[in-house]
Amino acid sequence: MERRLAAIMAADVVGYSRLVEQDEAGTLLALKERRRNVLSPLVAEHHGRIVKVMGDGVLVEFASAVNAVACAVELQKRMATANNGVADDLRILLRLGINLGDVVVEGGDLYGDGVIIAVRLQAMSEPGGICVSGSVHEQVGNKLPLAFIDRGSCEVKNTARPVRVFQVVPDPKVLEHSAPQQPTRVEPSIAVLPFTNLSGDPEQQYFSDGITEDIITELSRFRQLFVVARHSSFQFRNSAADVKHVGRELGVRYVVEGSVRRLIDSIRITAQLIDTTDGAHLWAERYDRSPNEIFAMQDEVVQAIVRTFAGRLEFAATERAKRRPTNSLAAYDCFLRAHEHMWRVYYDSDAFYSDGTADARRMCERALQLDPRYARAHACLGIVSLFDWFYGGRKEDLDNAVDSARTAVGLDDGDGYCHAALGSIYQKRAEYDLAEFHLRKAVALNPNDADTICFMGIYLSYAGQPLQAIEWLERAMRRNPFCPDLYYEALSMAHYLAHQFENGIASSRRIRKLSSWGRAYLAACLAQLGRLDAARAEISEYTREAGRTADMGEPGNAVRLETHIAALVADLRSHKNPSDVELWLDGLRKAGLPV
Repeated sequence: MERRLAAIMAADVVGYSRLVEQDEAGTLLALKERRRNVLSPLVAEHHGRIVKVMGDGVLVEFASAVNAVACAVELQKRMATANNGVADDLRILLRLGINLGDVVVEGGDLYGDGVIIAVRLQAMSEPGGICVSGSVHEQVGNKLPLAFIDRGSCEVKNTARPVRVFQVVPDPKVLEHSAPQQPTRVEPSIAVLPFTNLSGDPEQQYFSDGITEDIITELSRFRQLFVVARHSSFQFRNSAADVKHVGRELGVRYVVEGSVRRLIDSIRITAQLIDTTDGAHLWAERYDRSPNEIFAMQDEVVQAIVRTFAGRLEFAATERAKRRPTNSLAAYDCFLRAHEHMWRVYYDSDAFYSDGTADARRMCERALQLDPRYARAHACLGIVSLFDWFYGGRKEDLDNAVDSARTAVGLDDGDGYCHAALGSIYQKRAEYDLAEFHLRKAVALNPNDADTICFMGIYLSYAGQPLQAIEWLERAMRRNPFCPDLYYEALSMAHYLAHQFENGIASSRRIRKLSSWGRAYLAACLAQLGRLDAARAEISEYTREAGRTADMGEPGNAVRLETHIAALVADLRSHKNPSDVELWLDGLRKAGLPV
């Protein structure tokens, strides 16, 4: 039996099963093309050998750990370039793991701990990322222009000892300007799947979704946890996929799943915590409570999950000592209905630019009639008014928004939801110091909340810090892999302000359905690169969508378009730096928009 020391790189395609289900022929063709034109030339260039191809995985051997890491970094760069212009749900992303260790040689194949650890490291990596073992980190040292994040010692299945894990950062400048309070460890990582509605009434789905989201919010308070955002975990509603598949798709080690049954005089919640690596149930419980004990029941679920990770988390952080949830189940019910309406507006670009807030406003006002001191209902009402300002540009809506959000924070200073609402509203009022204060507090209170992180990135763009904005937005996307179009729209804006126009276009192309404002951002990027025909075509589509064009025979189209352009320009003029405002207006003028 031959043994030798080797650097092993394990690669795996993220979401391979989903890609094949969506477009089998296209996925297989794209994989074949990238292996031929990207992977094989790079492996040869770095003196490696492809050991075997296993469906969606590849195993590569190198004699040098430095060569292995250099190859991996360049591979991820070229894969990212190849994804430019590809729809978000069809992109091919890789997870890479590299280990330096002893391997057993049998024919052309390799076995042993050296290979096993590389495969386990690949599973720990984020989509598009690279994880390496301590032995690789030691060998590379400062020989390559990159940096490492120490993720600590992690237990690796089927190995006798924990493995020191490092995450590769291809650009060391990212760490120099990294967002504050960003966790350097992502273990343990967790996703809460939407709890099943067992109430016998499909209309009660919003209630079980609301309970699920509250549990996500409370878990997000722990800096030592990596918590996947609601939008991404809810992609698996009614899914038959097993937890191992969910873990691979979302990049998490643990999954919480459960059910809610709402009766007239009681609520029953069942919940269980599962290890996605082997499907083992770590904890399960059933709770039967009266309706007025709903928040206490949610706390019990969170506390039970946290205790499972005893010794690795600060349990006290989950206490609601400073929180003031309502004592009225009816008010909570109204808030959940309002929040559900706002989710639709937030994630649907069509609803975002239409009058889709009336139902949410009615539910918020009803909640506040039932409990005038319900902080989250005030915050939600502030967001509703902010959206109304987007639609109509009326100053009184923006004034009402800030009044509601201030009231929310005054009632509950310990709720990140309230601070995020107030910070976002201050940003739209160009009150940058106040916006930053409340958004940073929101992140401190819920450091895993992807939407809050996204709002911080948007703020930084408007505040004239686009490079930092890009880092925050990419951080939000790591926590919300199935992120909404708004994330990519915000990323396109940040790239534009950083004069990275090609990247701005690439971000826009990943949007499933461009909003009219997003289309204007894309047009500006194209115009700055001299692609005027394409830019003007986007502006033509923008005016059609925003004004419903006069040739459709609808009354008031010209007024609607004029109002829409005025709102767009007013928003762009709220950027802190005059040079950023002029850059936007210059791009839109070149694209043919009369601003």
